[in-house]
Amino acid sequence: MTNIASYIDHTLLKAETTQEQIIQLCKEADQYKFASVCVNPAWVETAAAELQESTVKVCTVIGFPLGASTAETKAFETADAISKGADEIDMVINIGALKSGNSDLVKKDIQAVVDAARGKAIVKVIIETALLTDDEKVKASQLSKEAGADFVKTSTGFSTGGATVEDVKLMRETVGAELGVKASGGVRSLEDVQAMIEAGASRIGASSGVQIMQGITSNSDY
Repeated sequence: MTNIASYIDHTLLKAETTQEQIIQLCKEADQYKFASVCVNPAWVETAAAELQESTVKVCTVIGFPLGASTAETKAFETADAISKGADEIDMVINIGALKSGNSDLVKKDIQAVVDAARGKAIVKVIIETALLTDDEKVKASQLSKEAGADFVKTSTGFSTGGATVEDVKLMRETVGAELGVKASGGVRSLEDVQAMIEAGASRIGASSGVQIMQGITSNSDY
């Protein structure tokens, strides 16, 4: 049987999240042996301290959730997060540049984060599938691969939609076996997780990790 917990990034990214909730998130992640906790940059140090004796990684988000900050800002944010204990970086692409057909800017944006993280943290590229055409999803995935990213990721969980089986399949077909594919946004049940893994996902972003492990469907958006 697939070790479901090892696929899950246990996620809490709401603006109103408290320190107590971050500590609880880390305790749950350590209990279930999730792949990582995914927290906003302000909570990286807290999570890293809580998980210093654990195998659970600390993941954070960059340029989140709009992706509209500059490449230089994203690179600084990445380096800062890594210095505070982040092991994994989930960055949002410049969605507007992609939709404008400016592939060079999109690739430069991703490359800036990849360069800042090189040898220190893995990079997952959030392409925000709900806002893209299929051609744009393919292009974003190709540019992520060309820029040296480790994963492509469907969604922030804060836009108009989340992960779909169809998008995961398309992204997996585009990047091949070399990159990971992370499905996030709306993955709420054990059945959802299994469907995403079957479609080609190698990581799952979910705020419902505990409920998923208990086989209970959650109403959480992320």
